[in-house]
Amino acid sequence: MNAPCGKMLQGVFCGRILIGMAVKKKIIEEPVYVSKEALDRFHEALLKVTSDRERPTIGTLSEKTVHAVIKNYIEPDEDKQEIPIGDYHADIFTGDEIYEIQTQNLKRLNDKLDVFLKMYRVTVVHPVIRKKKIYWIDPDSGEMTVPRRASSITGSFESAIREVYGIREHIGNPNLKVRLVLIDIDEFRIRDGYGKQGKKYGTWLDKVPTSLIDDKTFECPEDYLQLLPSDLPEEFTVADAVNLGMKRDQASLIIAFLSKIGVTEHIGKKGRSYLYRMKY
Repeated sequence: MNAPCGKMLQGVFCGRILIGMAVKKKIIEEPVYVSKEALDRFHEALLKVTSDRERPTIGTLSEKTVHAVIKNYIEPDEDKQEIPIGDYHADIFTGDEIYEIQTQNLKRLNDKLDVFLKMYRVTVVHPVIRKKKIYWIDPDSGEMTVPRRASSITGSFESAIREVYGIREHIGNPNLKVRLVLIDIDEFRIRDGYGKQGKKYGTWLDKVPTSLIDDKTFECPEDYLQLLPSDLPEEFTVADAVNLGMKRDQASLIIAFLSKIGVTEHIGKKGRSYLYRMKY
């Protein structure tokens, strides 16, 4: 990208160029975990959001691109989006069901859920970033560096439980579902921070979805048992899960979460380790 932008990087012109490049720079490969119909809806939502929306200040949007794309992926009918219900607004309201899209800090939804779950079925939708590529933009020339590889940090359904843990008190409610949408993204930042390359504390612009990888809905507490290894014995410790391939921190968190929502129980100790048993 050679067009000079300078301070215009947070304006309409450069905002559209950056977002457009995220969509056009590559063909989105079809993943193996979602249907073609879901993939088509995702592509349509991505194109709709990145080509039709006015973006006056991309660094200060009240609705970021990931949130907007996932909302239109789930429900493209704008008449069903941003609907007032009591003192709150629902991201999507179909007439008998609410969808709330939360990219982070799911615990902030607790007050909303207290109200919504008394009246309607609610699906909390949490986009989970599997991989991301970070593009750095020079604040003076507008030149953008092309990353050689994706970030080494990868998200998964297992790692997303750290966020779902924030709404654990509602998980047993029969009106609640949790939907985890696994995506890859491109992230854009301005190289206007500290350090030799200006990357430390550089201004963050936006994250743009590029690929839909998987889409899984957890309808009841026992559905979360699928996050454990399938060959885990009925009575087990964290070490047993680790020996079957889980990362220790994720195994500890998921097992604690499963205990909180009542699908496993602590039954004693095995040596120095806590011993758990599946209840389903």
